[in-house]
Amino acid sequence: MSNKDAVPDVATAAVLVRSEGVPGDAQLIRGYDFENGVDYNALLSTYINTGFQATSFGRAVDIINKMRAWRLSDEPVADNDCEEDRDLEYRKSVKCKIFLGYTSNLISSGIRETIKYLVKNSMVDVLVSTAGGVEEDFIKCLAPTYLGDFTLEGRALRSKGLNRIGNLIVPNDNYCKFEDWIVPILDQMLKEQKEDGTVWTPSKVIHRLGKEINHPDSVYYWAYKNNIPVYCPAITDGSLGDMLYFHSYRSPGLVIDVVQDIRAMNTEAVRAKKSGVIILGGGLVKHHICNANLMRNGADYAVFVNTAQEFDGSDAGARPDEAVSWGKIKADAESVKVYAEASLVFPLLVAQTFAKTN
Repeated sequence: MSNKDAVPDVATAAVLVRSEGVPGDAQLIRGYDFENGVDYNALLSTYINTGFQATSFGRAVDIINKMRAWRLSDEPVADNDCEEDRDLEYRKSVKCKIFLGYTSNLISSGIRETIKYLVKNSMVDVLVSTAGGVEEDFIKCLAPTYLGDFTLEGRALRSKGLNRIGNLIVPNDNYCKFEDWIVPILDQMLKEQKEDGTVWTPSKVIHRLGKEINHPDSVYYWAYKNNIPVYCPAITDGSLGDMLYFHSYRSPGLVIDVVQDIRAMNTEAVRAKKSGVIILGGGLVKHHICNANLMRNGADYAVFVNTAQEFDGSDAGARPDEAVSWGKIKADAESVKVYAEASLVFPLLVAQTFAKTN
C-alpha cells in the first residue's frame, strides 16, 4: 500500500489520543429506566447521575437534606462554648437555621401552596420576599388569580382592567378589595403608633397582616401562627406601597422603620449555629439573605434556583462561588445553583426533601 493510501499519522495521533485512567470513585452517567414502570421517587433519585441541570437538581436535594439533618451535636464541643452549648441534649435540639427567599411571581403562582406547606409545618426559619410576594398572598385570600397566556395583548387587557403576570391574570378589582381590607388595619396601626408608642417595621407589619387575614390558605397567616419572621426591605415597592401612599394623604403619620429590621435580619444570621439558604429567583431577596449571612462570614449551605446568567454582572445571575468571594457563603460550604425556572423545580425539590421526611 502506498503512503497516499495510509491514514495520515497526524490524524491518527489527533483522534486516537490515549486516555488517562478515570478515578475509581467517578460517578457513572445513567438515567432512569422506564422498563421499571413509572416511579417518580426512583426517577428523581436518578437525576444526580443524569448530568446537566438534572445533576444540579440532585445536588440541591442532597444539600437541603443535609441542612435539615444537621444538629449541633454533629460538631465537636469548642473550647469557647458556653455551659448550655456543652449540654448534649441541648446540642441535639439545635438545628441549622434555614432562610427561604422567593420573588413575588412565585406567590402569584401555585408555588404559593408549596411555600405555605413549609411555613405551616415550621420547616423553614426565616422568610424573605418582595412587596409583591407579601401582598399577593393576602390578595389571593380575597379574590382568585386566573390562568391566562403569555401572548395576551397588553392594550386589550388594560382596557378590561386585567393585569398580566406572565401567563397569569389578576383582575384589577382584586387590588380594590385589597385596599378595602388593608386601610382599616393601617388606620389601627397608626392609632397604636400614636397612643401606645408602637414602632412598626416591615416584619411587624407583615406579622400583623398575617394575624388579620386569619385565613388557612395564607403563607403569612401560618408565619404569624408559628412566629416565623418575614423580612421585606422593599415593602413599598408594590401594591402595599400604593396603599401606604394613599394612606399618607388620608391619615398622615404612619412610620415604618427599616433599620430595626436590618438589625433583626442580620441577627438571625449572626446567632445561627449553622446557616442554610434556599433562594428562588434573584434580585433583592437573594442579596438580602446572602448579605445577612456575610455577618457570620457566610452560609454553610446554599441552594439557588433561577434562570439568570452571570455574564451581565448581575447579582441575580451570580453563581454561589461569587458569593464566596464576598464572604456571603463559606469557602468550604456545600452549594449549588440550579439553572431552572422555579415553578418547575421547587415542588420537586420539596417532594424529595421536606415532604419526604416530614
